[in-house]
Amino acid sequence: MMMESALTDIKECTPAMLPSLTQNALKLLRLLQDFLFAEGHNNQALWSEKVYEGINSLLDKLGVWYHLANGTSDLKEMAQIGLRVLIGYIMLEDMQSLAYVKLHSLLQTATTPKKEEACYLLGKLETPLQRSLNSKLETFSWLVPVIRTLMDQCYEVLELQHFLPSLPPTNGSPTFYEDFQEFCTTPEWTAFIEKQVQPTMAQFEMDTFAKSHDHMSNFWNSCYDALMSSSQRREKEKAESRRKFQEHILEPVMKRAKYENIRHTNMLKQVNNHHHTVLKQWKGLRRLLTSQRSAWAERNPPEMHWKLSSAETYSRMRLKLVPNYTFDRHSEASALRDNQGADCLHHSAESIPLAVAKEAKVSEMQDDQLGDEDLSFLDSQAEPKEQSQREKLVISEDCELITIVAVISGRLEVTTQHVYFYDGSSEKDETEEGIGYDFKRPLSQLRELHLRRYNLRRSALEFFFIDQANYFLNFKKMVRNKVYSSILSLRPPNQIYFASRSPQELLKASGLTQKWVYREISNFEYLMQLNTIAGRTYNDLSQYPVFPWILQDYVSETLDLSNPAVFRDLSKPIGVANDRHAKEVKEKYESFEDPTGTIDKFHYGTHYSNAAGVMHYLIRTEPFTTLHIQLQSGRFDCSDRQFHSVPATWQARMENPVDVKELIPEFFYFTEFLENQNGFDLGTLQMSNEKVKDVVLPRWAKSPEDFIHKHRKALESEYVSAHLHEWIDLIFGYKQRGPAAVEALNVFYYCTYEGAVDLDAIADATQRKALEGIISNFGQTPCQLLKEPHPARLSAQEAARRLSRPDSFSPNVFENLGELKSFFGEVISDGIPVVKAVVPKNQAHSFITQGSPDVLVTVSANGLLGTHGWLPYDKNISNYFSFTKDATVSNPKTQRYLNGPFAPGVDVSSKTLAVSHDGKLLFSGGHWDNSLRVTSLNKGKVVGHTSRHIDVITCLALDLCGIYLISGSRDTTCMIWQVLQQGGFSCGLAPKPVQVLYGHEEEVTCVAISTELDVAVSGSKDGTIIVHTIRRGQFMKSLKPPCESSLPVTIADLAVGHEGQIVAQTTVEGRASFKDKFALHLYSVNGKHLASLPLDEQVASMCLTEEFVVLGTVQCSLQIRDLQSLQPAVSPLAMKVPVHSVSVTKEKSHILVGLEDGKLIVVGAGQPSEVKTGQFHRRLWRSTRRISQVSSGETEYNPTEPK
Repeated sequence: MMMESALTDIKECTPAMLPSLTQNALKLLRLLQDFLFAEGHNNQALWSEKVYEGINSLLDKLGVWYHLANGTSDLKEMAQIGLRVLIGYIMLEDMQSLAYVKLHSLLQTATTPKKEEACYLLGKLETPLQRSLNSKLETFSWLVPVIRTLMDQCYEVLELQHFLPSLPPTNGSPTFYEDFQEFCTTPEWTAFIEKQVQPTMAQFEMDTFAKSHDHMSNFWNSCYDALMSSSQRREKEKAESRRKFQEHILEPVMKRAKYENIRHTNMLKQVNNHHHTVLKQWKGLRRLLTSQRSAWAERNPPEMHWKLSSAETYSRMRLKLVPNYTFDRHSEASALRDNQGADCLHHSAESIPLAVAKEAKVSEMQDDQLGDEDLSFLDSQAEPKEQSQREKLVISEDCELITIVAVISGRLEVTTQHVYFYDGSSEKDETEEGIGYDFKRPLSQLRELHLRRYNLRRSALEFFFIDQANYFLNFKKMVRNKVYSSILSLRPPNQIYFASRSPQELLKASGLTQKWVYREISNFEYLMQLNTIAGRTYNDLSQYPVFPWILQDYVSETLDLSNPAVFRDLSKPIGVANDRHAKEVKEKYESFEDPTGTIDKFHYGTHYSNAAGVMHYLIRTEPFTTLHIQLQSGRFDCSDRQFHSVPATWQARMENPVDVKELIPEFFYFTEFLENQNGFDLGTLQMSNEKVKDVVLPRWAKSPEDFIHKHRKALESEYVSAHLHEWIDLIFGYKQRGPAAVEALNVFYYCTYEGAVDLDAIADATQRKALEGIISNFGQTPCQLLKEPHPARLSAQEAARRLSRPDSFSPNVFENLGELKSFFGEVISDGIPVVKAVVPKNQAHSFITQGSPDVLVTVSANGLLGTHGWLPYDKNISNYFSFTKDATVSNPKTQRYLNGPFAPGVDVSSKTLAVSHDGKLLFSGGHWDNSLRVTSLNKGKVVGHTSRHIDVITCLALDLCGIYLISGSRDTTCMIWQVLQQGGFSCGLAPKPVQVLYGHEEEVTCVAISTELDVAVSGSKDGTIIVHTIRRGQFMKSLKPPCESSLPVTIADLAVGHEGQIVAQTTVEGRASFKDKFALHLYSVNGKHLASLPLDEQVASMCLTEEFVVLGTVQCSLQIRDLQSLQPAVSPLAMKVPVHSVSVTKEKSHILVGLEDGKLIVVGAGQPSEVKTGQFHRRLWRSTRRISQVSSGETEYNPTEPK
């Protein structure tokens, strides 16, 4: 095909193109020559007739045959190649006759060959010649003419006359054929060929065709090189093409496919999670609609089980139980425990946790504190930022929400107005606030932000809001301080302790120690605050708040708190509370040596506060029951090791120096953890064979409530007050570490101390994780808050003497009930009842107005509003109080009234009124149009008007933190409203209620609300008390106070205490006599009936303090009753006329009593100093009135005086 193409090109070419074609033809001939002669004649299939014809035609077209002797090098080389090919065809066994003819023709027509060429031809023809002679082939007849012509033309050149004298005549001899046939076999011919022809032939081939061979060798080498280069280039191009294909097509496709697969998987998960979430919401709705007081209430409701809520009181008490809709009796865990056999009684010796790697130990422990760069905002921003209307993102970080039951991965976002947490878990659990752990909180409600550690890392923050909600968030390393600084730089209006770099500075800035020393806060409150500042939290079991064992008498029939012998020695660690153990503990410390030098000496290998200890005490309360079982590998611990008896637990402390567990706060407020309300199978004691049920109490405790009450009294006793600072030194103070700790026998395993271990220094992730778990379960020592001895508390007598000084506040009225006196405050509105008299508790005072009077708000039955000046003391004359009457009340031109009209049958009363805690707004119900109105107290004008109830509003109540207002109505519903804030002040109500609460069958008569405990309580004419949650509006329980009468009972009034107690006053309708007509009832926050007491008088107004119930009656008396028993704490104080309102001032220094005749009575305690008339002349704050114009508690109210 190549030759055909070459022939075609030659035919069509012009003379100018012929030289370039000649070069190509030469290359082609060289290629064919190499192609044919590479294998010689071994492969005769190569020597085809078509190839021969192609070569012959090509050479003929180019006319190269005539250049064999005298041509250009290229043409001569082509002719020589052609001649060689012709000879090659002739030498074939199956000869090509055309080749003989062509050679014969060339010899006849071409130039006479030279000697070398003639020898070459003759030598080559010798081979087929001898073959034909031996085989007697026909080819001999073809060869003879060729040889004859060759010898005839080259006779002289070959010197045949000399070398072949016997050669037959070649020219004209008719017998040459036969003669030559014989001559070819003669020695003469053979000698001529061997000696003359073949050497010359060989030389000719070397000279002529070796060059061609070199050309082809070079050609093939270049072809090979080109082939390899091309192959490599192709491979490189293929690789590059493959790379580009992968980069631009395959990888994007695979990435997109992976993304789509993940998206599809996530979509399926989301659909599944959404399905489960919706299912949970439907279940919640079903529970709502089938609950006890709902439209489709079940006749036989299922047994309800409970778990501890995360809601806290302002004293950080977690009291409330909430329904446990995923309750498990843990029967399998009980069975696994029972299958352990006697081995479970084996008490393991004191075990030391795995030693931490040397690289993790910190040589010099440092306190957890912020650097100057983290608090730079304190210098740059002295005033709060003005919050713009648009909410802007400030910081966003991945984090973990830490709870006692789970660690939830998510994301924290802080804006200029809110704090958001987004739950990132795929399957969201049902929580008290809804489905999942997401939350959104106004930044303005942030009260405290504390630095925390988690798993020994200083990486966490704990948020506290004004409604006592708190969240524990753990961040990645180095992120915490950035988040902390970003939040504080926004200057939240309710945030306190701005400039505190560390817990130590925080304690100093708080002033708590001084308050405790001066007895302004209780022992419980101080211990809880110390725990909080030192990093102890309810959200992390390894850092749970720690409280002391305070008693050592758990066997007496009565508890005498005046006897020091009943108390534990608080100056010693619990491990050496028994003096016999001190020597053993000290010897152990002195004899301990660690060969590796990693473990420091210690007195105790266990800790006084750890996760296992918390679960040990709270084993009867979910979720701690489940956590205990998880810790015990799916089973309950052996019954004898469980917390089954308070006396036995104390006895174990006395007998075993290894067991050094202190108490938890629940021992001082939470009765339910002592009862097995959920009916768990806790097993049987081995020795006595008794079933473990409720906790066995000391003999001096008649019930769990009695135990908690007396235990709390013991904590607040004089002995504990005088010695509590010694225990604080051990746990939080200077005896926690260093030489003082060694001397006090108070050194624990070094890994428990803050900053002693840097787990991030351990490179091995597996080892680090294992150590985290071990140390976390082992326990952690609180932050050291004090490095010098803690001051002692003043005795009760010293505190009383301090309060008696002229420049001090008036004493707490409830601490001096034996010295109560009633003083005439002022006639607010002559002859018109004072239905509301209150001193709002959160009144703001700037630096300039510090010391100025607070506002005392009064509302009369005719709607007259008064904003009077009030001080609970008088610095100059040491009287009980200072009262400055609002001048606008007496002047008809300036009087401000609550806008009416009011609905028929509804009187303006304390139940239909509520005052915002900053004293700016008055909320009122009872209006004819069923509206809830908001009135500005400064201007006396309505600034808000909302109508959502379909009947008249009968009662209102505001929570302690001023966030929510609850309203009750004749339409049998209650509504919860959010109080809006602007610039830190109350400015109105949200237009829509947060929740609408149902369940009553008749008019709602009284309401109360506790946002911190997430409780809304309502009473009705149907005789029931219903408890709902605020955040979700869920029905919790329905209470029906006991009554022996078959007549209908109305819940006339109710109130919620600081610890969630519900006090309700009932009235039996239709009974004429007062006997058994009125009653007072007490319930716990969890609905347990604690006490009921008949009343001889009708209650007109009621309020609660931490320990007392204050009642004002229609029968003209003021009663103060004990909140624990409802029994009178002091004899009733007589008033001349019926009482319409009672309230306690924010310092608890006075009780304000509004009477029917328009007088305001102030009840205080103590003996005032003697005052000489006209002795003092001074000006009140921003007032030109002299002291003679101010009521200063000088006029004692005598109810026996005639009106």
